[in-house]
Amino acid sequence: MDCRALAFTTLLSCCVLTPPVASAAPAPVPIPSPAANEPAPSRTVISVRTLGGLHWGTAGEHQVRSALSLAKLYLTDYALRHGDGSADDRALGERMIRYSDDAAADAAEAKYPQAIAIVAAEYGLAETRPGASWGSSTTSTADVADFLDAKQRTDATSPLLAWMVAAAPRAADGTEQNWGTAVLPGVQGTKWGWSDAPPQEVASASFGPGFSVAAHTAGSPEDQTADVLGALPTLHTDSGGPTGIPGPERTGAPVGTGPG
Repeated sequence: MDCRALAFTTLLSCCVLTPPVASAAPAPVPIPSPAANEPAPSRTVISVRTLGGLHWGTAGEHQVRSALSLAKLYLTDYALRHGDGSADDRALGERMIRYSDDAAADAAEAKYPQAIAIVAAEYGLAETRPGASWGSSTTSTADVADFLDAKQRTDATSPLLAWMVAAAPRAADGTEQNWGTAVLPGVQGTKWGWSDAPPQEVASASFGPGFSVAAHTAGSPEDQTADVLGALPTLHTDSGGPTGIPGPERTGAPVGTGPG
């Protein structure tokens, strides 16, 4: 195991050894900012949550951004929990999560046009909003990480998580699905998103034993991979509960356009 893997694994193990009581929300665990010699890159926003109560994010984690194909997480969740229970719904969900299939998302949204708005309200995702279509919906890395955290806490056997684990090597449009948060040590399942039109932007969200992580980058898949590997291994907890992480930036204007 290299030093990056060891550092990130140590961070997570410090935060998930004692699972929270199911009926009570755990108090956030304050952690320091990344080391001064390896700052979180401004082109990439990152959020981390753990079942042990850690809530960490770079500045801007609450900023409204294009959901890209991470919107398919919300569409699939709605269809699984509130749909008609049909085999067709499950097939659409699997195609959306494993293959990031846009046609499947179009079909799911046509059948359940209020899906994204309802899921956002149910999970308290303040920055997640439907658009004219799923491809123009918005979210934040904080909302995505919170959503995956909630799925692990309350619906750990959901097919949605299983499909993230079984994601195909390539998406329906041929895009490789092997970058971003997926490369972090301990990750078990991932969903990716990317823009179809310039300027290029990408997103990924992953979960592993007791943690979830989401990232959004104004750049390429390679940029995001380098940024999450560069930023996350510098983090560590401290028994004294140090603070100093930059406050979240909020804006009413979504960043980025076009689904992936």
